[in-house]
Amino acid sequence: MVIESQRVGPLGRIATCDPVWARIREEADEIVVTEPALAGFVLESVLNHDTLEDAVASRVASRLAHEALGSQSILHAFREAVAAQPEIGEAFRADIVAVYERDPACSRYIEPLLYFKGFHALEAHRLSHWLWNTGRRDFALYLQSRVSAVFSVDINPAARIGRGIFIDHGHAIVVGQTAVIEDEVSILHGVTLGGTGKETGDRHPKVRRGVLIGAGAKILGNIEVGACSRVAAGSVVLRDVPPNTTVAGVPAKVVGKAGCAEPALSMDQMIDGRDATG
Repeated sequence: MVIESQRVGPLGRIATCDPVWARIREEADEIVVTEPALAGFVLESVLNHDTLEDAVASRVASRLAHEALGSQSILHAFREAVAAQPEIGEAFRADIVAVYERDPACSRYIEPLLYFKGFHALEAHRLSHWLWNTGRRDFALYLQSRVSAVFSVDINPAARIGRGIFIDHGHAIVVGQTAVIEDEVSILHGVTLGGTGKETGDRHPKVRRGVLIGAGAKILGNIEVGACSRVAAGSVVLRDVPPNTTVAGVPAKVVGKAGCAEPALSMDQMIDGRDATG
């Protein structure tokens, strides 16, 4: 994916080395002109920052701020995390592009950064996961709690999530402690990646690359959802899903091939001409 920019001078250099951030700044300039009432908000959220990493961190921190823990403490932790693990910033960009390319309601790169709680919850998880892995588990659990309360997205800090993730609508999402979500996965609202009881240890699903999970689907237990497969809306998945297949129903069963090479990118939820709800 290449984003062209006509910027020259210092911003031209930004466009050359960071096209996603350059595009977002251009879109921010346009909002300031067309919606002057939002100028302060856009300046604070985008134009007053030098990097996309800082803009994302600031926006998420402002949404999670609480009298118990202010936005500056969260922002400071984000900056520590990005400095220690630059891949977090790379994930920000991949996630923004994923939203733009897969969500027909998203017409600009700036929209996930400013408005979309699924994106905000995901990037907050990237911070809480870093905190968890560096031994700061109480801070990580605090952020999980705030994200759940503010965004209705509950992702355990220990869960491992790749890049290029699209969480559509970002409501009523639950991801358990030992879950794994690989790169380029799309998840709609109401999805649970959970356990099946009080078992301990590795007990949550492993979602492989390129999977599309429909709204309301429940995937339970230490099972594998194979690469580039589809889980139809409302399904309850209790067994492994082979790669490149579609499963549907309660309990879910294989109903056919995935229908395309990369379901998470196409967002196609039709089964043989029928709705993926079956």
